[in-house]
Amino acid sequence: MQILAMLTMLIDHIGFIFFPDLDLLRVIGRIAFPLYAYGIALGYRRTRNVRRYLFRLAALAGISQIPYMIAFQWERINVIGTFAACLIVMMLLDRFKGNGPAAAIVGLAGAALLEWLPFEYGAYCLALVLMFRYVPRDYWLLVHGGLNVVYFVYHGWWVQLFSIIPTMLVVLGGSWLEKWDRKRVPRWLWLSFYPGHLALLALAGFWWYGEDYGVLPWEL
Repeated sequence: MQILAMLTMLIDHIGFIFFPDLDLLRVIGRIAFPLYAYGIALGYRRTRNVRRYLFRLAALAGISQIPYMIAFQWERINVIGTFAACLIVMMLLDRFKGNGPAAAIVGLAGAALLEWLPFEYGAYCLALVLMFRYVPRDYWLLVHGGLNVVYFVYHGWWVQLFSIIPTMLVVLGGSWLEKWDRKRVPRWLWLSFYPGHLALLALAGFWWYGEDYGVLPWEL
């Protein structure tokens, strides 16, 4: 699952930067994000030290931010930063477990903050992570499908509708997917892939577009 997530994310980002009119690459790229969101929910449940897990995510987001802004030429907080915020929300939700009103306030406040600040995927990311963490597996396709419809109505981006595919794989894959998931990539590759591939794409962007691509984050 890690290999599939990395490969489809790379295809998506190549399509976004170099071939923006080639929708097929963006459709393939829709596989990546739900797999990472599922991995965050799974990692939160399995980790022995959630604070250390949060620190790793925050550090990775910080390392990735400048390559991210250069590669995509926009001012947003990268998706790893969004995942770190989702992790904080889950920590707070579990702290207020049994206190429905407090948990609802935490969830709504987290969603509002992710939408107000320029976090990539915003509240959609939080909703998807929380779905994988708290909603029974039998309802994932229904909930994810509903989220995609809302996202399509709100943003008008039809390609995002295809992001239901990886959730179908997770729900229907069963034991086959679990066996495949045991074949993990080296830890150093998994942690370095996001900032590393963004840095390489940023360098490739300067070569591809020339001086038209030379906008640095502090110049945006």
